[in-house]
Amino acid sequence: MKAYQAGLAKFEANNTQVLGISVDSIPTLQHWAQELGVAFPLLSDFVNRKVATEYGVFNPERGFATRATFVVDKEGRIQHIEEGQTAIDPSAADTACSRLEHK
Repeated sequence: MKAYQAGLAKFEANNTQVLGISVDSIPTLQHWAQELGVAFPLLSDFVNRKVATEYGVFNPERGFATRATFVVDKEGRIQHIEEGQTAIDPSAADTACSRLEHK
């Protein structure tokens, strides 16, 4: 989240909305947003984990979602996916957003 916050201006320059979605509770997300100084929305998928499940990143046996970044275009189609440790670095997502904005 910290890297996405640091690069938020790049995403905004490409007419991109950054959202964080987590299976953590709202109080937990509020804590992290405050501690990390996150200015983009953090959404909680805590109750039913529907978003994480539908995007294929929820592990029901372990009760958590795999870290992932999805770039979704204005028509709602997934254009880019980063999973695991590489999802921490916003560079690939920024590049994907830039390509979409300049099509």
